Amino acid sequence: MKQKRITKIERITSETKVKLELNLDGSGKSDVKTGIGFLDHMLDLWTFHGLFNLKLICNGDLGVDAHHTTEDIALALGSALENAIGEKKRIVRYGFSYVPMDEALLRVALDLSGRPEFVFSGKFLHASIGNLDTQMIRHFFKSFAMTSKMTLHMSILYGINDHHKCEGLFKAFGKALRQAVEIDPRRSGVASTKGIL
Repeated sequence: MKQKRITKIERITSETKVKLELNLDGSGKSDVKTGIGFLDHMLDLWTFHGLFNLKLICNGDLGVDAHHTTEDIALALGSALENAIGEKKRIVRYGFSYVPMDEALLRVALDLSGRPEFVFSGKFLHASIGNLDTQMIRHFFKSFAMTSKMTLHMSILYGINDHHKCEGLFKAFGKALRQAVEIDPRRSGVASTKGIL
């Protein structure tokens, strides 16, 4: 019988309260309420293209700005991913994706290595998209990578429209992560000659 890869996380600070449930073997369903409309949209896309199921609610100090809410959601999601994949036995481990989003082209490559690293190349032209500061997009992915102990490389190869760039990044991240967490029927242990990830 296949083990269920579902985890629940609750992260409470003086700035935010995050509750979520993540199912790595879902069907792309999401029920996300962050208080930041554009971030809700991006997480819906990530969930759909990763074929994860995600329930998430966050009550944060949006009267200050979007920083704490965005960061703490990413930290909670990273922890949820690490918990859900457990010992990483039989997972593919690596994932990559190129996603064209109209005039923009995005690339994501990742390794569920247990060694957190984050590399980002590319720029946004505007200070915000909807009600999300564009500086928080990079910070979201970095926070996710650190708590999930993932090596994550992301590139905006080219593009003009900031919405397209961001949407493409979240879609590519979902597709790459889906690939990495898939169970490899030919593998019995972890995908490392060290025997541990």
